[in-house]
Amino acid sequence: MPEVKGSYLARSAAMLCQDESFRLYLDRASSKKAGVEIPDGTHNEEDARDVILTACGIKSRAELDHNFTAAAKFRQIKGHYQRWKARRDRRQQAQEQPAV
Repeated sequence: MPEVKGSYLARSAAMLCQDESFRLYLDRASSKKAGVEIPDGTHNEEDARDVILTACGIKSRAELDHNFTAAAKFRQIKGHYQRWKARRDRRQQAQEQPAV
């Protein structure tokens, strides 16, 4: 069986795994899901990759560009992260605003 080549989604997933904010999101999401405190900075790039592969049911990020179900799950993960990040950024901006 020939090796599957990744394209846009595989690159997007690789960049997401390198994103420190995404790894922080995984720390916080894991803490909430497990009901225990997981320290910030626990997830590294490889852990983030493993989370994506497991959640999407694939063995390689390259499969994201060839497996519709895995691609949909990846987009869902990315969407949840982007909403979390937007809320976090808004909270940080609100805290930085001087009281009027």
